Amino acid sequence: MATGLNIDWVTVAVFLVLFAIFAFLGFYGSKWRKGDLSKLDEWALGGRRLGWLLTWFLLGADLFTAYTFIAVPSAFLANGSIYFFAVPYVAWGFGLAMLTMPRLWTVAKNKGYVTAADYVKDRFNSRELAIAVAITGAVAELPYIALQIVGMEAVLAVLLLGLGVSSKTVTEIALILAFIVLAAFTFTSGLRGAALSGIYKDILVWITVITTIAVVLVHYGNFSLALANAHEYKNELVATGIAKSKPFYSHLPTDKLYLAYWSLALGSTFALYLYPHAINGSLSAQDREKLKIGTALLPIYGIGLVLIALFGLLIYNVPSAINLVLKAKTGAVTVPALIAATTPDWFVGLAFLAIFIGGLVPAAIMSIGVANLFARNVIGEFVKLSPTSEARLAKFLSMLFKFIALAFVFIVPSTYAIQLQLLGGIIITQTLPAVFLSLFTNKLEKNSTLAGWAIGIITGVYLTLYVNHFGPLTTSLFGTPLGPIYINLIALSINLAVTGVGSAIAYLAGWRPYTTITEKDLEEIRPPTIGKEE
Repeated sequence: MATGLNIDWVTVAVFLVLFAIFAFLGFYGSKWRKGDLSKLDEWALGGRRLGWLLTWFLLGADLFTAYTFIAVPSAFLANGSIYFFAVPYVAWGFGLAMLTMPRLWTVAKNKGYVTAADYVKDRFNSRELAIAVAITGAVAELPYIALQIVGMEAVLAVLLLGLGVSSKTVTEIALILAFIVLAAFTFTSGLRGAALSGIYKDILVWITVITTIAVVLVHYGNFSLALANAHEYKNELVATGIAKSKPFYSHLPTDKLYLAYWSLALGSTFALYLYPHAINGSLSAQDREKLKIGTALLPIYGIGLVLIALFGLLIYNVPSAINLVLKAKTGAVTVPALIAATTPDWFVGLAFLAIFIGGLVPAAIMSIGVANLFARNVIGEFVKLSPTSEARLAKFLSMLFKFIALAFVFIVPSTYAIQLQLLGGIIITQTLPAVFLSLFTNKLEKNSTLAGWAIGIITGVYLTLYVNHFGPLTTSLFGTPLGPIYINLIALSINLAVTGVGSAIAYLAGWRPYTTITEKDLEEIRPPTIGKEE
């Protein structure tokens, strides 16, 4: 047992037993609320039969991941309060979801859409724009899947360290085995397996968060003590490269960082529900009202996010935990180290499993979302597929994308994976006019919207490379006279300007909207939904 870590073979036994339960629930999903899993909407959307409670659990499992557990506290530890932007961002994100997702769900139900690209194709009468949206979603999602694996790696690293093992090979073998299990039950159960295992994961996550923060506050000291202790470690954190500058521990952003804070929050808000996994989870709801209820309750998860972020502060009260972070020279082990240093061995096994499957469940949903887009909106646009062939192709693609993401993590350093995910947020936001704005107006012209999308992506990628001097990605902020601003907002502003001006010119030149989608398709349910209550 490593000094100060409550990790032993009891920890491993609890971890493995709870993982076996997770695997059972994943495979059992194929028999739960039975449907014809040879059809894409049954496999990928659970037959659109999730009530408000299951929708809440699924979206929570979908949006609060292993990466959330690892990255948010780590960033807060290294950079201080600017990374608390995650708290307003999720709150605003749920507000945006309340405006957009019920309308998207309604038209998807009425028209039989499975993906956002299905909707875009009909709304704009444009195969090209639909393909662009599909490819954008897939490209942005893959680094997100990879980051779940980065979070899982951090848990395994601390677990093995506690047992006196420091083998990257063992970690990689464990990840491969876990992903084989995940791929198998996703293939057989689809979203049903992800929903059941997601409930299990969320229960364990809530137990982990509430118990850990209570133990630390009661036995190791409060937040005021943690802020005082932070000053003692600032030089060491900078020396090891974990923190970039000594004021990282500030409890308030400096004046120069106000714009960065709010722009990061706003830009991330726009991106959150454009990701294929968020749309996929929303479209699985049983009806419009249940989706609204489930989404309205998601701010409860925002409370959990606050507590998770504060782990990056409370760790200063636990010397053995912060010393492990310094020894590892990475903030990624912040939460696993804190848990392992403050809770009993059996609970460490439970908590580590919660974080570990906190990566597997979102990875399942994300791979389903990407597979849907490629099978239906990319390959399906060029090859005529029967409904059965389409579903079968999506199942195989979901397996392929999981292992591509896994290989990505093995080959590319985790630092690059994290920065590529931030770039992914900039990229996915450029689909906002086509997916979100078009839910409220049909006055956007397809070629102008496609041009806006292209210029927005080019601008976002170029500015990201420019601020990083065309080298390793370390920031996504662009300096302005008012302070640094998230590049996402700059790229989106240019995108909207091109789309708006181009559409106005087209309208003046005689173009008129043509779409098979009417306002009734967006507002009415036709035919009525059928299914059981929760």
